[in-house]
Order: sequence, then structure tokens, then C-alpha cells
Amino acid sequence: MEPSSAHIQELRSAFFKKLETEGAPVEGGFHPADLARVKNSDDWLRRFLIHHEGNLNDALQMMWDCLEWRKTFGTNDISESNIKMEYVNEGCLFAHNRDKDGKSILVFKSKKHVKGQKDMDELKRVVVYWFERLERMDKGNSITLFFDMADTGMSNMDMEFIKYLIGLFKVYYPNFLNYIVIFEMPWILNDPTAFKIIKTWLPAKAVQKIKFVNKSTLKEFVDPDQALKSWGGNDEYVFSFVPEQRLNLPLDKNDEIRKKWPRGLIITLAIDWTSEDEIVAQFRLKVHPSEIRTSISPSLAAGLNTTSALANYATEADSSLSILPAQVINFVSDSSLSILPAEVINFVNDGSELTGSVSLTNTSEKLISYKIKTTSPEKFRVRPSMGTLSPGASISINVVLQPGYQVPGLSRDKFLIMNLPVDTPDMSAAELSELWKQLSGKDVEQHRLKCSIGASSTDGQIRNGTAFGPSGSTDVDRQIAKILSQVTQLNENHCSLHADLKRSQKLQWLTITLVVVFGFAIIYFLGQEPRGVEEQTCFQP
Repeated sequence: MEPSSAHIQELRSAFFKKLETEGAPVEGGFHPADLARVKNSDDWLRRFLIHHEGNLNDALQMMWDCLEWRKTFGTNDISESNIKMEYVNEGCLFAHNRDKDGKSILVFKSKKHVKGQKDMDELKRVVVYWFERLERMDKGNSITLFFDMADTGMSNMDMEFIKYLIGLFKVYYPNFLNYIVIFEMPWILNDPTAFKIIKTWLPAKAVQKIKFVNKSTLKEFVDPDQALKSWGGNDEYVFSFVPEQRLNLPLDKNDEIRKKWPRGLIITLAIDWTSEDEIVAQFRLKVHPSEIRTSISPSLAAGLNTTSALANYATEADSSLSILPAQVINFVSDSSLSILPAEVINFVNDGSELTGSVSLTNTSEKLISYKIKTTSPEKFRVRPSMGTLSPGASISINVVLQPGYQVPGLSRDKFLIMNLPVDTPDMSAAELSELWKQLSGKDVEQHRLKCSIGASSTDGQIRNGTAFGPSGSTDVDRQIAKILSQVTQLNENHCSLHADLKRSQKLQWLTITLVVVFGFAIIYFLGQEPRGVEEQTCFQP
């Protein structure tokens, strides 16, 4: 049943009442763009209610969890500039064409994905990029997830990744799934237990949306003209990544926009209209975000896409910035260092160690030096802990929890990332150490990050990209582990049989060689025996 306006307003009021009573569960509060979306977008709230068949409490909890995840994961900040474009350009995941219902198709080409070869956190960011891009493009209309399983082998089967994909629909993107189309299912997945597990990852009403197809039955869901040649269709499309279109607004508009914003806000890029009701812009702040107390219109706030530093922006309904009916606005602070993740280092189990990583990028035009400190230096191994970065250069910092320290206390630890401009490149470790000892602190930028444990079984919420809450039960995880164990054992048995076959082939060649040699030896000796007899006969008296 379609939610009424009164029902939508009731959900909105319940959310803000909960926010006023409990406060946001994330530091700095929910992202202002998401708050503005709750405040002004009936369509978004309608999706939560439809997702839970009108149940107000369930819709409210999902919306609360969704906003918490979006802030923690940095969903609003994800763009082509900060995801791993190497993964995107491989064409493992891409959007192309539409199904018979007119819904966009998001294709996962399984044979191009090999389990364990990619950084899962980076892969999750690529997935969210495509979800956000399609949501913007189709204004929240549902999409079809297309699993192209043709030519898939055991090494391509990644249950964790499939679980994450499905989990996004279940927990964070309400009423966003049209169909899950599984094309050319390989024999390795034709296991009732596997199907049973996958179905537990979906809401009950979504189970019927799973469609298994082959070349002859795909036309029931995708028209031949919209289907790729490899699917038995007519489309000869070969994947090539196309960035989101962001056109340029005439420069005379900049003066009008600048007048609407506080002093110190400088527009560094021209803006481009993509349509009458959507523009994309990028600004650079010349004042500290905490000094800004500007009011922005609901239409603008609904699309704000800011860095975490701009969480202090206030949004008020009576503002008059109607010049920008924007849906996507990117703000860039005047910091010299871009840090990913921006707020929380997510530690994951990497074999016998808990490890996390931080990516630093020098966004300034000067050479800078960085240094990383922690509240518990004895607990962590940080490599490298200091160094220099040229303009535009990036580096990945590896953080490892030392053996012997308790995992539960990890969430209380914090990291401080500092940077300052320097004049000398290629400084030695001793010179860097001396530099940081002598600094006055005047020109030092500081960024603080918290710590978090990834994929925690005790956490009922989805944090830092983990896409399952209470419904991802321990029993299901055990079943997944059992299947993966069986697949691993099957793979090991396959390798063992392959090795045995190789040994058998070698033994066969050895046996054949010995038989041939033995045969020649017999012939040789048989040929020598008569002559010996004749010689013996001739010399008899």
C-alpha cells in the first residue's frame, strides 16, 4: 500500500523526536545532507515505509541505521576522485541498459572477480559509488542486480562480496531492488544449502525477486536489444567507463552565487547545469569550517555532498539560496592533506593480525611532511609513521595491532595525523624526527581518527562498510563458513588429484621407457647367443 502524506510526516516527526531525545550515535552528528534529505524529501521517506510495508517502527530503525552508516562509511563523500579507479576500469561491476520494467541494470561480471585478490574495503567503496550514482541518475528508482555467472569457476565465487551486495539493498537502500537476475548459474553453486543461505540475506518479500535465467529465458526480463551479445542479445556493447556528466555553468552565474555565501567562500571551479533542476558545483573554503554559520535552502541542503569537516553547517527552512536548486554539491576544505578514511580506521582480521590502513594525499601545491601519533604507541605498529609528500602524491599507511593487546579496548584508542609544509625533499628519518621535535605548532594541521573493529559479530549495526545487522545471524555465518570450507576442501582434493595424475603420467613414461629398454636388451642378448654357440662348436676337437 502506498504510504500517505500523513504517514510520511509521522515518520519524519518520529525521526527528529528520536534525534532530539537520544542524539546522533556518531561523532559530529548525522551528515547534514542526509538530515536535509529526511527533512525535505518525501520520496526518500516513502521508500523506507514501502520497504517495511508501512511499519513505522521498522522504517524508523532502518532510516536511523542508514544515516549512521552513511556518516561512518563516508557515503556522501564517495566520488570518482577517491575510489580505486583500477577496480572500476576492470569492468567487474558496471551499469548498462535497462530491464523490461525500465529499471537500470547493475551488472556484476563474476568471471572478472577473483576472491581475495582485491582490497575488500576498496571494492565496497566502488559498489557504493555505483549505488549512489544510479540513485542520483534515476532519482531513487529501483534497479536490477544482474549476476553474469557465465564462465565462472570456484576462484570467482565470493560469498562475502555477494552477501555485501545483497545486504546493501536489505539494510541501507530502501525499496531499491527490482530483481536479482542470475545468468548461467555454474554447477558449483547448484547446492540447496547455498540457495538457502542466500535467501536468508534477503527480506522475505524479496526472495521471489531472484530469477535464474539462461540465454533462452533472459528475454522474459530483458529485451534482446537491451541484452549483451554474450547473453544472447543484440547489444554489442563493450565496457568502457564513462564518468558522470558534469557540465560547466556560464561564469557570469558565479558572481550571483558568490553573493549568497559568507565572506571567505571562494568558488574555484565553474559550475555546470546538467538540467533545469540539477547542477554540480565545487567550492573551496578559505575560512575554517567551524567559523561558518550560514543558512542554506532545503533544496540545496537536500543534495549537499560535503567532507566530514563541514558537519557544523546549519540548515534552515527559511533561507533563500534559490539560485542553487542543486542535487550534488561538493565542498573541499582548505586542508593540505586528504585522508581516507576521514574519521575511523577500520581494523580487520588479516590472518593472525588485526590491521588497518589510512591513505594520505597531498592536495596542496607545496611539499608537506606528515607524522602519525597514537594515544597508545605501545599497542600499534605504524609503517611509515612519518615522511614527506610531494604535491598530488599519495601514500598508504599500514597500522597493525601488536600481539598481546586486547581487541575490545581498541575502540578507545585514537590516532592523530599531523602535517606541515616543508622546503626540503628527500629528508632522512633523523632530519624528519628533528623537524617534528622543533616545530612550534603554528603551521601544523591536525586530523583525529578513531578506531573500529570490522565485521564484528557483536555489533548489530552495519559499520564501516559491513552490510549486515542482526539478521546476519551466527547460524548463517556458520553455514557460510561450512560451504566455503567444503569448497576449499574440494579445491584441495582437485589439486591433489591433479598432482596424482601428474605422478601417474611420469610413472607411465618411466614404465614405457623401461619396457622398451628391457625389450632391446632381450633382443640384443638373443641375437648374441647363436654366434656364441657356433664359436663353441667350431673349436671342439
